[in-house]
Parts: sequence; C-alpha cells; structure tokens
Amino acid sequence: MERLYRGDFEKAYSTSDQVVVRSIGARAVKRAFDIFFGLLLLLVFAPLMLICALLIFLRDGSPIFFVHNRVGRHGQTFGCCKFRTMVRDSDEVLRKVLESDPERKAEWEATQKLADDPRILGAVGRFLRKMSFDELPQLFNVLRGEMSLVGPRPIVRDELSRYGEGAAKYMSVRPGLTGAWQVGGRSSTTYEERVQIDMAYIDKWSLALDISILVKTVKVVLGDKNAA
Repeated sequence: MERLYRGDFEKAYSTSDQVVVRSIGARAVKRAFDIFFGLLLLLVFAPLMLICALLIFLRDGSPIFFVHNRVGRHGQTFGCCKFRTMVRDSDEVLRKVLESDPERKAEWEATQKLADDPRILGAVGRFLRKMSFDELPQLFNVLRGEMSLVGPRPIVRDELSRYGEGAAKYMSVRPGLTGAWQVGGRSSTTYEERVQIDMAYIDKWSLALDISILVKTVKVVLGDKNAA
C-alpha cells in the first residue's frame, strides 16, 4: 500500500494547469467505495452521533448542526454539515476579535483559522473538534454525492482565488470528509502547503491511497503522533 507523508505530496505537486480527468470506471469505483463505507460508518457511529447531539443540546440548546456553504465538484455550492461547536453568534464574535486584535486578524488572513478561537463552545466544542467528531454529519454529504470520504479540504468560494491555477483541478473532484492534509500536518501547515497537498492528492489518486488516508485518519484521531 502506498505510504503517505506530507513530504511525498510536496515533492509530487506540479504547477501544471492540466485538470486531471479520471476515467468513468475510476470515478465509479471511488463512488461505490464512498457509498458502501459511508453507510457502514454511519451505522457504526450512529450511537456516538446521538451522544454528540445530546451534549451540544445540553450545553447550548439548538441548533445542533451547523451548515455552511462550500464549493464542490464542478464548482457547485453545497451545504457542508457539521455538529455545531461554536456559539450561535460566532460571526459577530469573530468580527469583533478581528477588528480589535491586529495579530489575530493577521493569523486569520494567513490561515483562515485562530489557534485560540473565542467562538468555540466551551469544553464540549473543544472536545468534539479535537476528536474530529464534529465532522461526522458530513457522512450525509458523502451519501448525497456532495463529498467523498477522502478528498481535498472543502473550502468556501472566497478561498478559490488562493488556489490560483489549481482552482479548476480542485473543482474536478469532490471534497473529502478527510484528506491528505488532515494526516499530513493539519494545523501546522501553511495555507500554501495545504493547497499543494490537495493538488498532489488529486494527481496521485488511487483507491489504495484513499484507504491509506482513512487508516491514518483513525490513527491521528486516536492521538498517534507518528501517523502523519
């Protein structure tokens, strides 16, 4: 099985503007893989998802889910579903932080993330995000054909410009519930490195690679620092 390391993807990345066009057979195999294992994972994690929903409701009431628009295959927008791990007025909280704190504003502009995010829903939100349980509802996106189990990071439309010539390649595939960047550094990678990792994944795709990433994702979630 092909071994996956962040360095492998950085070396494999090419700046070619040619969009990778997979055969109909390869796309069918990947889709069948998504449906079969998506259903299996949904059945396995159903009790855990109910517990997550209950924890959120007891901590902060409804809504339980957070749906945010992301760019999918062929550039179509879809509602990416997650368990809500932020306060209900998170957009306003973020706006105030970015207006009052230049350092955090620079951090946000560089990575679209905040290391110490004031929007997080207390211990419940931190736990769900640390364990990646907040992303389990994306299994429904996978079954609906909006996402794949493994693929590039789902991004908002404003981020497409940061992909440069790779934007068309990004939109040639479905974004993933997990992917190469999650097991190749995640929060320690720069935005440019994430783009490179996404592009290299598309170039190197194989079913064996998807299986490798899924296995490594489990190890990362369980805290194996050597999994990346």
